[in-house]
Amino acid sequence: MFKIAPQKELAPEASVDLAKLRAPQYGRYLDDFVPDQVFVHPRGYTFEAGEMRAFATTFMQCNPLYLNASYAEAHGFASIPASPQHVFNVLLSLGVQNNSEKAMANLGYYNARFLRPVYAGDTLRAMTKVVSQRDRGADKPGIVHVMTLGLNQRDEVVAQYERKIMIKHRPEGEAGLPAPSGEAPAFPWQAEPSVDAPLVAPKRFAELTASNTYLEDFAVGDIIAHANGRTITDEHVNWTYRVGNTHPLHYDAIYSRGLSGKMSGEPIVYGGLVFSWLEGLTSRDVGENALWELGFTEGYHTQPSICGETVAAISRVLAVDPAPEGLDVPAGVVTFQLIGVKNIKAAEAVEKHGADLFIKEGAKKKLGKEKIADKIFEIERQLLIKRRP
Repeated sequence: MFKIAPQKELAPEASVDLAKLRAPQYGRYLDDFVPDQVFVHPRGYTFEAGEMRAFATTFMQCNPLYLNASYAEAHGFASIPASPQHVFNVLLSLGVQNNSEKAMANLGYYNARFLRPVYAGDTLRAMTKVVSQRDRGADKPGIVHVMTLGLNQRDEVVAQYERKIMIKHRPEGEAGLPAPSGEAPAFPWQAEPSVDAPLVAPKRFAELTASNTYLEDFAVGDIIAHANGRTITDEHVNWTYRVGNTHPLHYDAIYSRGLSGKMSGEPIVYGGLVFSWLEGLTSRDVGENALWELGFTEGYHTQPSICGETVAAISRVLAVDPAPEGLDVPAGVVTFQLIGVKNIKAAEAVEKHGADLFIKEGAKKKLGKEKIADKIFEIERQLLIKRRP
């Protein structure tokens, strides 16, 4: 306990010395990334039940695991877990200040794995290790490859992923963030990750999910054009900061209008939120009977989205495999290719573009094919899905 004196107004009598002006900058330029550096990201994030519910419903999640406590507990969880997309968005956002606040483009997500459930009251922090930095010349932005971990308050890894980012060189005279000082902290990346979750698949509550979204209902080659789209409003600005993302491209119109190229103009919707809406749009058709989101890889935002645009999703079944070794639950793993489009219905996009819609946009040039302007996202994701009771 301490006392405070009355506050006096000081500004009218204080002289102004413009030589003392400071304009703090955040984010790292290409030159600031050194392989094997480890960044411990600022702030951290405590999950709360209301925020978890708000995220799951805003992003249209239909899996009862993220909505219904009785259902979640019957399937082995201590209570409702945070949706994997919520966890991913928080970890990605915590890393922005060190990893990508100076980025020109997010080039892709790779090898994401969700290893433990996150519950209300859990506090996550994030840390990143630099894998490589590729300098493509003074007149070109370079490419940084990083690995990011999310750890809970017990120092357990809950999720991990890799990311590649396009970042420009430091302009002459402009400082970057200081390099990490001292000995690099331990970085417990799991090269052979395993999931620590007490999953069960009870026969109870079967009436709460669709009868055609069990493992047996998916076959390699199936293409599902998800019926509904989602129009993005200016809510995206609020959600960008709610998950901790500090990149001004997503909420500062003066900043975004000052850019050049296809990113210039109105603030761009943060890509993690676009991914979340696309996944939510698929959930009634492919995820209602999922026990666990294993992860995703080869994910790319092929076009930006802005407020007022409507996004839609298409899923294609790439593989149907037995349950992982060590899991004694009647389930299997389904690998989906998730495609996002904008301002066109999913079924119309399939009819319009055909098989070209499922070819990686980065491979189109070599194949002599045009890139698809309607397409905004592509990724491969794996779900652990129950067998039919």
